[in-house]
Amino acid sequence: MQKNYRENHLKSYAVKSINSEGRVYKESESFVRSPYQRDRDRIIHSSSFRRLKHKTQVFVNTEGDHYRTRLTHSMEVSQIARTLARSLGLNEDLTESLSLSHDLGHAPFGHAGEEALNQCMEQYGGFDHNIQTLRIVTLIENKYYKFRGLNLTMETLDGLIKHNGPVTKADSFKKILKINLLNNKINLNKFPSLEAQVAAISDDIAYNNHDLEDGLRAGLFSIQKLISIPFISTLINKHLKNMKSFRREIIISQIVRDLINLMVIDVINTTNKNIKKNNPKSIRDICNRNSPIVDFSDKMKKMDRQIKAFLKHNMYDHKKVIVNANKGKRIIEGLFNYLLKNPKKYINGELFQKEQKERVVADFVAGMTDRYATNIYEKIK
Repeated sequence: MQKNYRENHLKSYAVKSINSEGRVYKESESFVRSPYQRDRDRIIHSSSFRRLKHKTQVFVNTEGDHYRTRLTHSMEVSQIARTLARSLGLNEDLTESLSLSHDLGHAPFGHAGEEALNQCMEQYGGFDHNIQTLRIVTLIENKYYKFRGLNLTMETLDGLIKHNGPVTKADSFKKILKINLLNNKINLNKFPSLEAQVAAISDDIAYNNHDLEDGLRAGLFSIQKLISIPFISTLINKHLKNMKSFRREIIISQIVRDLINLMVIDVINTTNKNIKKNNPKSIRDICNRNSPIVDFSDKMKKMDRQIKAFLKHNMYDHKKVIVNANKGKRIIEGLFNYLLKNPKKYINGELFQKEQKERVVADFVAGMTDRYATNIYEKIK
């Protein structure tokens, strides 16, 4: 029976199903969907993916319905990544799988929640949302008869592990993740696929620009203040001319739209130049390099740093955001300490037979939505 999907249009250095390293647990292939389509579908149907709907990006999401959550952020990353992958002749299905799953391991209350949970777990291996994502897709999700986790392809797992590039220090992975589950098929020191590099840079593009939009809509800073970012001042001034003719929300949307487009075009042009210069013939050529191929230009890197610095000063360090962050930390710490003393009140007792108590509690707390964590905390405090 002939497979009903095509990958002949992909570049020679793109990831292709025919060259897949397979899965940890062997399964029969689908003739309708590629292995990476199946990965994407398993991710979308997972409980952890659904819970991203009620997990904070920057704000505690009960403050307003229009601010980003981890779910909307992941979908926006996926949209940007598919655009890049298609333009560069890469595997869109793998890129989408990585984009949709990269934030599965986030704790409630954004980075504040992760920081608090990491402190709680300091003596037990720590907590890291990227590694937690791997725990979720290899151990925690439980929907199948023959294995725990989602049994994703090695290519998807490789891209998730190396979301921030090659892993030079594997101690945290060994402490938090059962690395032997991957059958030693992943070389942590090598660069990931171009699809993984696209997903990572799309994450950067999405959260920078959408945090700008959320900050503007929340009134944490004004459109006029964006002029203080040198590399985008001309673009901002262009839109400020329309303030009298259009609603503020439309102006904000147009600014963000232009900024995303500017970054996407820059990545395409820079990556094509890097490909032409390095002339890779296969995925092996990509992985054996000592630097990424998917990248911003030097000028865009400066702009990216300026936007990050602006957001840190005007948004992440804003009093309103810090108040919410500290509240989230208190809830995480309170829940962790309570559940350590009363572990079986809310957590399935069978889980403690396979893992240390502290790690099981961390898994449970990390999997909570902001709303569920707040409700439980109100009951126990």
